[in-house]
Amino acid sequence: MKLPFRKKNRAQLPGFGLTLGLSLTYMTLLIFIPLSALVLYAAKISFPEFLDIVFNERTAAAFKVSFVSSFLAAFFNFFAGLIIAWVLTRYRFWGKKIIDALIDLPFAIPTAVAGISLAVIFSSNGIIGAFLEKFGISIAYSRGGIVVALIFIGFPFVVRTVQPVIEELNKELEEAASSLGANYYQIFARVIFPSLFPALVTGFALAFARGLGEYGSIIFISSNMPYESEIVPLLIVKQLLQFNYEGASAIGVSLLVCAFIMLLCINLLQNFMKKGRAK
Repeated sequence: MKLPFRKKNRAQLPGFGLTLGLSLTYMTLLIFIPLSALVLYAAKISFPEFLDIVFNERTAAAFKVSFVSSFLAAFFNFFAGLIIAWVLTRYRFWGKKIIDALIDLPFAIPTAVAGISLAVIFSSNGIIGAFLEKFGISIAYSRGGIVVALIFIGFPFVVRTVQPVIEELNKELEEAASSLGANYYQIFARVIFPSLFPALVTGFALAFARGLGEYGSIIFISSNMPYESEIVPLLIVKQLLQFNYEGASAIGVSLLVCAFIMLLCINLLQNFMKKGRAK
């Protein structure tokens, strides 16, 4: 008896052509077209004028402040996010769910509210600021305030990127390493950390890129002084208020290119690491 004709097995997600078309349409309308409009607007000026805007002293100082502050904040979150994710995943304690919910608070509240709150806390009359003033440390209205604001808005990226990886770690490998005589630090350095490093790099890149484009939380805790504590997004806004749309577009395109190159390098590094581990 012949079996009825059966169609070939298809992918679990139906309609590859349809889903691909919807994805490309979504990306085109919400990402490609707005970014292309920014590039086309910046293309109205000549290339020498573009270079003059991007590489003048004030713009270079703003880029330095943004990049250095974003890097320091992401570097801090690289370690702090790992510790927080590890504690939330591996330990049980009272209030764990509350703390886990608070991790996403920077995503939920407006960045302006975060900036005002941080400025009040770290000012010379604030709870933390008054304590730090005794040691001659001033956070609010300085570059330190920028780093603090970027740490606040960036640490959820690292925690939420690393946390699922920690949950999926094979504890049998840790037990096997322990049975072979490895101590806790050796197990972490040779078994756990290599598995977490790609996720940590991803979280670092996301926090760094988020910091480059942050505006709302910084303007309230920073002095916003040109050449000292002025960030690139604030410089763009100032150019727009002066109706210098070409200058604002040129600075925006340069910031966009820098962020894209950074994320591309991170992705290439991750692929290289995955291939190395596969071998």
